[in-house]
Amino acid sequence: MPRPASTRALALATLAFAACFFAWSLLGPLGPELQDHLGLSDVSLAVLVAVPVLLGSLMRIPLGLLAERHGGRRVFGALLALTPLPLVGLALWHDSFAGVVALGFVLGFAGASFAVGVPFVNRWFAPERQGAALGVYGMGMAGSVVAGFTGPKIVTAWGLAAPFWIAAALVAATALAWLLLARDAPAPARAARPAPGAALRGLAGSGRVWALTLFYFLSFGGFVAMFLYLPKLLVGVHQLSKPDAGARAAGFALLVVLARPVGGVLADRLGAARVLRWSFAGSAVLAAALAAGYESLPALTACCLPLGVFLGLGTGGVFKLVPEWFPTQVGAVTGVVGAAGGLGGFFPPLIMGVVKAATGGYGLGFVLLAAVALGSLGVLAALSRPRASVALQPA
Repeated sequence: MPRPASTRALALATLAFAACFFAWSLLGPLGPELQDHLGLSDVSLAVLVAVPVLLGSLMRIPLGLLAERHGGRRVFGALLALTPLPLVGLALWHDSFAGVVALGFVLGFAGASFAVGVPFVNRWFAPERQGAALGVYGMGMAGSVVAGFTGPKIVTAWGLAAPFWIAAALVAATALAWLLLARDAPAPARAARPAPGAALRGLAGSGRVWALTLFYFLSFGGFVAMFLYLPKLLVGVHQLSKPDAGARAAGFALLVVLARPVGGVLADRLGAARVLRWSFAGSAVLAAALAAGYESLPALTACCLPLGVFLGLGTGGVFKLVPEWFPTQVGAVTGVVGAAGGLGGFFPPLIMGVVKAATGGYGLGFVLLAAVALGSLGVLAALSRPRASVALQPA
């Protein structure tokens, strides 16, 4: 594949992913502002910030299949064209809880962008370079970092509608650039693909797919959940200002973003299983430490920063395995696995809200995160055994 063409495709896909993630992530850093504006309880706020994650999770499966069959250029272009609509709606109508939840649900489409870009990027690169390429593409999560750093500050300067107007303009400009410049990889790079229904039926019986969904549920879902809920925790427990809390959450997200391509490169060189073992073990230890020490700001900081690195390594390592295990079904598997990761970001904020309401603290939520990390480590160990590897071959 010509290097200039593949580099341009990767750059455009990363930019489009970042723009979508900036839009998709806004409700998290703006959560404390919306809670005050609408007079919400902790549970209602958890619902509000988690709802876009739900649709973004569910839509990754059909959009991944559509990108696999019809090409990422068309599907990503349509997604970029749709995303400004709920953002304009949020800028105009953010004075009711029901309205924000409904528009946030539609905004969730932007969260499915990852599953569209993976097959698009994958076809431009040889197998030995796909881990690194997908790691770079995954840096589009930096859109979350930008949302965390800028969202609360924009509200302070220009009001609650301003971040949504800016996000709508950014995504619209990205859509124009995408439609003018993006191209699908040449036809020989595309392998024969089964029909969508047959693809999903086949994947449902694959133990390897279920393992990948668990791994991404932890790594990406843990990142989304921590990023969405950290501002609330920092404001509620440590009485930080809202801009300060948003900036600290963005710093956590930045480490995840920077670690993701490192995880992809290490997976190319050392093997994805080794990278995932580091990720899961480190995440388990740090989540357990957070359960005990999150009420101390230095301890919270000391645990969250390396946790971001371990989660980032995991997100980079998981998708190295997808084209290795399922070379002709990358879009379908990416959709299923990506949906699991999104659901991993949907449920924890709700659980945190319920745990806080029931116990007055967040410790149990971090204990559950540690338990999922240990479970993922156990599944990975089982997959590494020769007999288990045979048993868990794709159906």
